[in-house]
Amino acid sequence: MTRAVLSIGSNMGDRLGYLRQAVAGFADDLVAVSPVYETAPWGVTDQDDFLNAVLIVSGEPDEWGWLRRGQELERAAGRVRERRWGPRTLDVDVVTVDGVRSDHPDLLLPHPGAHERATVLIPWLDVDPDAVLPGHGRTADLLSTLDTTGVRPYPHSLL
Repeated sequence: MTRAVLSIGSNMGDRLGYLRQAVAGFADDLVAVSPVYETAPWGVTDQDDFLNAVLIVSGEPDEWGWLRRGQELERAAGRVRERRWGPRTLDVDVVTVDGVRSDHPDLLLPHPGAHERATVLIPWLDVDPDAVLPGHGRTADLLSTLDTTGVRPYPHSLL
């Protein structure tokens, strides 16, 4: 049994609908679903705003199983990878899996950018106020060093 933190995001088409598809795809293993936030794009900024949320899941898959399920949901949402950090119908990132570190290029754990992304840390803290990002420290402390002005509560939930 593993516990994982997943970050989900969408900035194309029915953004909320794609996030809800991700929630449905992990429904059997859901522990918590964060509120939704509308966020300015990160990395490549000449694109539409994202909707972002965090899921905490627990179940039989190992870290590779969580990654494969996320990728299957991305494919089902019609995700096309044209450029790094570019627009996407659905993005599912494995942020961390309890007790697991990985330097495999296809699955870096903990996620290498999570510590500097308010789009991950804010919703994560909503569902786990005592969260710790392995190798980086308390999530609340990490967030206190970031600019959060581009992260706004969204009025609709995923449930």
